[in-house]
Amino acid sequence: MKPVTVPSSAVVRLDPWRVRIEPFRPDMRGPGLVFASDRLLPALERDGTLGQVAGVATLPGLVGASMAMPDAHQGYGFPIGGVAATDAEGEGVISPGGVGFDINCGVRLLATDLAADEAGPRLRSLLEAIFRRVPVGVGRGGDDLSKRQLDGALAGGAGWAVQQGHGLPEDADHCESSGAMPQADPAAVSERAKARGRGQLGSLGAGNHFIELQRVERVEHGPAAEAMGLFVGQLVVLVHTGSRGLGHQVCTDQVGLMQQAMKRHGLQVPDRQLACAPIGSSEGRHYLAAMAAAANYAWANRQIITHQVRQAVAEHFGAATHTRLVYDLAHNIAKLERHQVLGQEHLLCVHRKGATRAFAAGHPELPARYRDVGQPVFIPGSMGTASWVLVGTPQAMAESWGSVCHGAGRAMSRTAARKQTNADAVMACLTAQGIRVQAGSKRGLCEEAPESYKDVESVVETVVGARLAHRVARLRPLGVVKG
Repeated sequence: MKPVTVPSSAVVRLDPWRVRIEPFRPDMRGPGLVFASDRLLPALERDGTLGQVAGVATLPGLVGASMAMPDAHQGYGFPIGGVAATDAEGEGVISPGGVGFDINCGVRLLATDLAADEAGPRLRSLLEAIFRRVPVGVGRGGDDLSKRQLDGALAGGAGWAVQQGHGLPEDADHCESSGAMPQADPAAVSERAKARGRGQLGSLGAGNHFIELQRVERVEHGPAAEAMGLFVGQLVVLVHTGSRGLGHQVCTDQVGLMQQAMKRHGLQVPDRQLACAPIGSSEGRHYLAAMAAAANYAWANRQIITHQVRQAVAEHFGAATHTRLVYDLAHNIAKLERHQVLGQEHLLCVHRKGATRAFAAGHPELPARYRDVGQPVFIPGSMGTASWVLVGTPQAMAESWGSVCHGAGRAMSRTAARKQTNADAVMACLTAQGIRVQAGSKRGLCEEAPESYKDVESVVETVVGARLAHRVARLRPLGVVKG
């Protein structure tokens, strides 16, 4: 369905970093709030993102504004880069469209104790070793899991993977929600979804997923960088992947169930892709249990990939080389969280689709290591551009439910990218920049060409300008593994 059409009279520039969409439909339960500079806004107006922000504002039980981050672009129901909270103790709903098909697609940063320049001669070999160890591409995965093992991953997440020998005891402590959502119920996941996930744990997948070797180019927030163990010149690894076919099937299953549930609960939305159910209903609880299980699968997946990367690093630089998990966070998820609303604490269901938590210093859910500086936030650019490490701020807690963007955001569809780019040219351009690439397909290279993405510097400038986050460190790519 086409997004809601937003009249220009309803779009009001508040400051250099914020645009408000005034309620212009009788079914809008709040305004829209878009974090976008003048440079970024035109793309959001062209691709229907603003209309989707307005559509999300019609969700029953919406609290505050329907939001879009500066990396936003049109998605399924919700914009990718969308944030919305509903009242979990009242009439609030939960919507699969507010999470997306790749449930708990997320990013984790690994920090080695190596200087990138010293490791340079072996980086190509290291990249090849990671490519051999981590299955990439559509449908490709690791060993088949038994029913007991799969249920263990669905219930236990990163901690389960560590218990199976795929990591260090402290790894789960440095994941959002300690790498597992307690609402998970493996029984809520369909047999078809389980069949798709049984052979994919420990695999990267395709699309925009990657493993990237990077160099810390500069540090802008000394205390936060010190807390994260980051230093200029350091070799670090960024991992981006999610719940693979299992998560996609969970979303597919649940969207159909939600569309039926809406009729029973007398709910109406302007776009069937916003299908939802009351959080407290049987359908709402069932979706939350299945979504949480898929999220745990994703945390287990990234944990096993971390173990594979560590093995490759140790193979090249010795067993004494330390590769530490800095942090792992989700950007396609719905969480029950307590936030301040008009001076009082409320339990909200916060949907983040292509958006990530950015909790401020002092939040009780942060690991002790980051309690004084704020939650680490990772903003990947593209294969050919920088990525950023940020930390959350009190302003984010007050204005965006502790949320910021999750990356640069697409500027071009995958179809358009395939038509306008050439895999050999993309590879030659990256090689000229000193960036090594191990790719599973030429099609994937075209779809993920750097020009397919927005300018990451403009995106970061917006969230920093809006005081939703502080810059910590800038990372430059050295080598990329793609599906």
